Amino acid sequence: MKAYVFPGQGAQFTGMGKDLYEKSAQAKELFEKANEILGFRITDIMFEGTAEELKETKVTQPAVFLHSVILAKTLGEDFKPEMVAGHSLGEFSALVAAGALTFEDGLKLVSQRALAMQKACEITPSTMAAVLGLDDKVVEDVCATVDGVVVPANYNCPGQLVISGETTAVEKACVAMKEAGAKRALILPVGGAFHSPMMEPAREELAAAIEKTTFSTPVCPVYQNVPASAVTSPDEIKQNLIIQLTAPVKWTQSVQNMVADGATLFTEVGPGNVLQGLVKKIAPEAQTAAAVLS
Repeated sequence: MKAYVFPGQGAQFTGMGKDLYEKSAQAKELFEKANEILGFRITDIMFEGTAEELKETKVTQPAVFLHSVILAKTLGEDFKPEMVAGHSLGEFSALVAAGALTFEDGLKLVSQRALAMQKACEITPSTMAAVLGLDDKVVEDVCATVDGVVVPANYNCPGQLVISGETTAVEKACVAMKEAGAKRALILPVGGAFHSPMMEPAREELAAAIEKTTFSTPVCPVYQNVPASAVTSPDEIKQNLIIQLTAPVKWTQSVQNMVADGATLFTEVGPGNVLQGLVKKIAPEAQTAAAVLS
């Protein structure tokens, strides 16, 4: 079975999407529509901007979303997903690609999500750290013993878990992780503690926007980050999207469940190849590929 996966924040690169814009009339039209919806020319930043400009949260999230969704739409008849999943922000791309959300509504929600997360990041000093070489259970146990807010945020693949929370708590947890035998525990260059209780103000803001948005039944099951299992009910999809901001991304578990349900080929749609690498570590028997404009 064919699974399509959609990357999250961090996959952006200078010049992203320019080839799509130049080679496909449909892509050009969608990019121009995005410029109108956002109220600024995001294409100028994507195609010609610096890495610093691309790193701005209000730019990064819509940029990655646009690259993924527009690439999926230009695949035409070749795009026949039997299941989809997206990593964090990528879940919105997956939902649009699978027909659960319109392009316009998906972009508006992603833009609102980015701005709400940015605001939440400014309330309390917070960060994330990658922990390598420990079992998930050990990481969970260490987090539970540290004073302050620090929680597992991204279950990326076996032996790679990202933690998230208050800056001081994350720093203490990194020391404790190394003492527990981690190969590495390093602070990531991010603006805040995504997928942790620190995102509660953003979750409340996004919840209001999601509740007002119409969701449809997707053309195939969506393996969402929160349950890590197949979801097709529009109401369930909404609830999981709302919880997602303060809950961990269960990527390892999602891929394992997709394989158990018959996925044999995972095609990454969007910038970069991070998810292909993670899939290979989670399910070495699965095939991986990158979507390309035909």
